[in-house]
Amino acid sequence: MNFKEPRFYLFVGIFIVLAVTGYYFLPNLQITGSSAYNIDEKSLEVKFNMLSNAKTNFCAGPDILNKVRSERLQGSCCSAMDLHRYKEQISGLKKYSYINKIPSDPYDIPVSLANELLQYQKTIKLTPEQQLIYDKAVELSHEKGPCCCKCWRWYAFEGLAKYLITEYNFNPEQIAEVWDLEDGCGGAGHVEGGGSLNG
Repeated sequence: MNFKEPRFYLFVGIFIVLAVTGYYFLPNLQITGSSAYNIDEKSLEVKFNMLSNAKTNFCAGPDILNKVRSERLQGSCCSAMDLHRYKEQISGLKKYSYINKIPSDPYDIPVSLANELLQYQKTIKLTPEQQLIYDKAVELSHEKGPCCCKCWRWYAFEGLAKYLITEYNFNPEQIAEVWDLEDGCGGAGHVEGGGSLNG
């Protein structure tokens, strides 16, 4: 191409505009689309430090939701949180991000969502075939149920399981995995019965 031709300068101009546009705008694409669900390592550790000291979640029955003065249930209810385990859970829950009833963080759950799941527990009736799916999930889950004890989580996540079985046709392995990933008891335990955390 002749450097004196107008087309040459046009191409150079377009290249410069594209380069400048990319420099200023491409970095911002990291917070849009599917990657907006991802949280970087440092931010996750900051959130962990905040949640590991939070006290709005504790082991109590469903009535706690009528008494809590916060809009979110934050922190663990039994043992201290473990950073490695927390990262595994957050990573594992990403594959279920298309279902907004599944909490994205087991240690940071909106009270409004917990109440909604409790309603599912009361109102959704499983068929005998669906009950078999639920019962098998209980066997597969490492807590042998939605939680380690009959606290608000047990009933709320029982409701979530009913919702997932009736609305999304979840199988026992999927229900067990969700329960294991949602475990908010704290501690360094790894999933034993519900499948891989790295889905």
